[in-house]
Order: sequence, then C-alpha cells, then structure tokens
Amino acid sequence: MECGMNKSASCRGAASRGDSTETRRNTPVRKAQDSTAENLDELDLRVVHALQVHPRAPWTLVGDVLAVNPVTAARRWRRLRDAGLAWVTAYPRLSDYRIVVTGIIEVDTEPGRAQEVAQALAAEHSVANVKLTAGGRDLMATVQATDLNELARLTTQLFQRTPGVRATRTHVSTGVPTEGSRWRLRELDDAQCARLEAGRLSDVPQDQRATTVPAWDPLDAQLLELLSTDGRMSICDLADATGGGATTVRRRLQSLLASRVSLRCDLARPLSGWPLSAVYFASVPAQYLEETGRVLSGVREVRSCAITTGPHNLVIDVWLRTLADVHTFEVHLARRLPRLRIDDRSVVLSTIKHMGRLLDRDGHCVGVVPLRHPQETQQAPETAVSPYSGFGSLDGFARVQER
Repeated sequence: MECGMNKSASCRGAASRGDSTETRRNTPVRKAQDSTAENLDELDLRVVHALQVHPRAPWTLVGDVLAVNPVTAARRWRRLRDAGLAWVTAYPRLSDYRIVVTGIIEVDTEPGRAQEVAQALAAEHSVANVKLTAGGRDLMATVQATDLNELARLTTQLFQRTPGVRATRTHVSTGVPTEGSRWRLRELDDAQCARLEAGRLSDVPQDQRATTVPAWDPLDAQLLELLSTDGRMSICDLADATGGGATTVRRRLQSLLASRVSLRCDLARPLSGWPLSAVYFASVPAQYLEETGRVLSGVREVRSCAITTGPHNLVIDVWLRTLADVHTFEVHLARRLPRLRIDDRSVVLSTIKHMGRLLDRDGHCVGVVPLRHPQETQQAPETAVSPYSGFGSLDGFARVQER
C-alpha cells in the first residue's frame, strides 16, 4: 500500500512515540459495532475474503475483482475494522523454526483464577494466543521464542511470575502443515481468488524470494511490530513511524513478506458462520505425519494444525458450527484418517487473545499487544500490564488508506 493523502498529526505522534513496550488499545464505538454486526452483508464478506487472499491488496484491485467502486470497498473495510469485526495483522512465519520456535502451553490454574491468569498472559508480547478451555486444561497459550533455550527461559519466567498458575505442560511445534493465514471464507470464485493471488505474488519481486533467512535488524523488528498492529499500514506511514525512507521501507517490507513474515486477515469468529472452536490432541504413527498433515490442511473445519513433541504429535485447532459437531467432527476425521487417534479434546470457552489481538466475549477486537520478532521480547518489561485498563489510542495505526 502506498502513502495516504490525509496524514493526521495524531497518527504521526502515535507512531513515533517509542512506547512499544506498552500495550495499545483501540476500543470500537459500540453503536458502530452493533450496527455493523446487524448489517454484515455479502459485500462485507467478499471484501474480507479478498483480503484473506491478498491482505495488502490495493483498493483498486479489490474493487476491480469485486466489481465495485474502490472507495466503496475501502469504506466497507474501514467500517468492519473500526468496529473490531475484522483486521489484518502480521507475525513471524510459523513454518520456519529458524525464524520462530513456538510452544503450545497447557495451563492449569488455581480454582477460580483462570480469567485472571489469562489476562496477565495476554499482556505479554511473547504470548500470541490465549484461550480459556474446558476439559483437561484451564488455559491454552502460545509462546514465541527465538530458539529452545529462549523458549525455556520465557516459559519458566512467565509462569513463575504469574499468580494463580498451578501447572503447565509444553508442546514444542516442529512443523505447521496449515495455519490461520490459509483459512478462507467461501465468498469468491476461483477466478477472483486467482487474480488476487497474482497481485499478491507480484508485490514480492522474484529476487526477494530468498531460500535463506536474512538476519533481522532493528528496522525489520520495527516493521513487524507496526504491521502486527495494522497489516495494511501504508509505506508512507511505515516510513514515518520508523524514520526510514519510503524506498528503503518498501524494499525491506518486500524482503520480510518473501521469507520471514506472514500476513493474515481475520474476521470475528461468530460472524464467519463458525461460532465455536475446539482443540484436539491427536497422534499418528510418525511415518504418516506428512500425509496426515496434508489431509488435515484440506479439511474445511481445520483452522490450524501443528506437529508437536510430547505425548501427542498433532495439535489441531478447528472451527465448528454447533456444539454437537465436537463429536461429529471427530467421527468425520476417523473416517478420513483411520490411523489418526484423538487422545484428548477441549472446547474453547473464550478466546482472550488471538495473534496479538485482544478480543471481547463476542470475538470482537478491542485492542492489540503488538507481536515482535522473538529477539525483541527479551527487552520487554518484566511485569505484565493488564490489557484491560489505561491505554493509549490505536487510531493512528488503524487507519485504512482510501487509495
């Protein structure tokens, strides 16, 4: 995305304050949120689907693909975003352990303290996801680190200093057959998706698609943090926020998106048609892991799947339509994958944090704890800040560019 025409002083101030260690919050206007939820229509969903395919697509391309005025498409997106119903975020590429090592943590809490623990964990930059769950664990959290040593240090430090934690169990992810950036609504046809995908690929020149992972520097880390707050932030605003030149920022962003950073467009789950979520802990003989991962990647309900160490070698996140589908889906998997054994399952009672986004009970985004390159989390403050009190504005980061 290129520079916007209407720069605001508040935007420039928010972007340049250097207060990245603080949790930032943007609370949508409730009236706008209610109105949008009641009037979410086919065009809204098509805009979201378009940005799922190409998260930084120019509005001219989106409008052309959807056969609507680009200004209309931008306006629809801004309404969804401002109401906390949809957002674009960035995060370190999960499929490459050279970039990030992910720990999926089961947390047992003292009776009655699960919500308190969840909110404390949600304030941490190194914790990407926090879910309240039913079943054999009270919470599930996802922690990102540079390597196994750093993961051990982070998890030990994090859970030791969080009151109310009784026990934890860590599953290290060794592979990611599929994850949320690949999940799609079904609002566009194959030809429309192909045009958007071609546009996405053209944004990254061939010579930027390196097979090796370049070293991170401070500019890369800044860009990741800014994009985790607003993945559609314009080149011009990114340059202002980092103090870099627009050409340098554009080139560096292309490099990041080619090999180290993923973008995704998320929609509040209740509005997606899949209002429920569950996590399955499963096992399959090691020689069938790759094949099983490919099959799971094509299953509509599977939102993400991680190959893990420990008593289970698969952790599968799914979205479901009804509570009864928790067992119906398990039967479906057993038929498609007879070698797969479901060892345990948990229904997600509430998602507190989703890839850095703080969510309310309706799944709407009410704030963000910017994700960082894991090396940067070592510089984070030792005390967690509650994500539910006293924040600066996110408005400067969350502007949709109209052109």
